[in-house]
Amino acid sequence: MLLLCLVGCNKGNIDTKEAVRQGVIDYLAGRQNLNVSSMNLEVTSVTFKEKEADATVAFMAKGGGGGQPVTFSYVLERKGNRWVVKPGATGKAGHAGGMPSGESPHGAMPPGGGAAPGGAMPPGHPAVPQK
Repeated sequence: MLLLCLVGCNKGNIDTKEAVRQGVIDYLAGRQNLNVSSMNLEVTSVTFKEKEADATVAFMAKGGGGGQPVTFSYVLERKGNRWVVKPGATGKAGHAGGMPSGESPHGAMPPGGGAAPGGAMPPGHPAVPQK
């Protein structure tokens, strides 16, 4: 009986890595140029503060053979019983390396993950300070 009470009492708690992960997946699934099912996503860290969550998410191509993950930061806000990525609050973390397929969860990258033609960064990439 006590177990049922504990399960029922936690039903509304969405301050979990899995709930944040689902919010990021929902956000990325809305992008037409991205196949979310081809990636593994792991919330590597998350900080909850009232109605916001700051999360770092590592992306890796499925079957990528152990390459370096790409990490992005997200700010999410609580909307009812789920987390929703705030517009314009993504891609703030550095990249730990390129995804083996050259894909970015925030837009297409040229083959091999290099810079776009003319030295420009791919769409959705955070600004990189010039030397």
